[in-house]
Amino acid sequence: MQCIAVESTFNWYWLVDGLQAHGYSLQLVNTAAVTQYDGLKYSGDHHDAFHLVHLLRLGILPTGYIYPKAQRAASNQLISVQSQIWRSTGIRIKSELLRRADFKPPQVDSYTLQAIQAGLVVYHAIQREIDAMEQSAHQAVKLTREFEILQTIRGIGKILGLTIMLETGDIHRFDSAGKFASYCRCVDSLRTSNGKKKGAGNAKAGNKYLSWAFSEAAHFAVRYEPLAQRFYERKKARSNGIIAIRAVARKLARASWMMLKHQQPYEARLMFPD
Repeated sequence: MQCIAVESTFNWYWLVDGLQAHGYSLQLVNTAAVTQYDGLKYSGDHHDAFHLVHLLRLGILPTGYIYPKAQRAASNQLISVQSQIWRSTGIRIKSELLRRADFKPPQVDSYTLQAIQAGLVVYHAIQREIDAMEQSAHQAVKLTREFEILQTIRGIGKILGLTIMLETGDIHRFDSAGKFASYCRCVDSLRTSNGKKKGAGNAKAGNKYLSWAFSEAAHFAVRYEPLAQRFYERKKARSNGIIAIRAVARKLARASWMMLKHQQPYEARLMFPD
């Protein structure tokens, strides 16, 4: 299978979008997880590219998730405004502050202020359309009584709950929490020998929408659930952010199976013990 590896740099979106539009298969390289060979004599773009291709050929290239272009519109617009302010003032402003209707930009010249305000107008317009689509989804389908229990998890709201419900179906078709987590693509597909990694299995096996849903839930859980946040920070210190967030997603997937199977509400201390 022919494939192109693209490093996850600051401006990878346009390159990946263009290549995918022309039918190319892409892998987004998790640059933080790529390690060079010990004692490497030369370094540079040419040697780095050769090394990435070698890892890709062996099936052990660390990769990240390529978020669908259609779902990046609002976040990209917000990032654009953040970058505009940062470039002009050196001030980094959190996205939650930018989202507020009463947000006031810092002191900048009139032209920069106009650009910032225009960017925020576009963002709010996109967000209104997203809110309208979510409202339509709520009207079209409702969480069943069995799946309502998922909303006791900090990180799973109505939209993620609906996604999990529609993509899971009957929870009893999964014999164990591990099998459900595997179906959600929250379990690493690694091949090992004598304790060493020798390759990876089919990472595309399972349900990509459940993978997305639990990844989103993990990001929210890390923000709003103290026990999940502490678990994430410990995992991140030993590996990196991508691996840590996937570990949180895996725990949430396993917790969801147990909650749905036994109809017991979520208890963070059982999934993220101190």
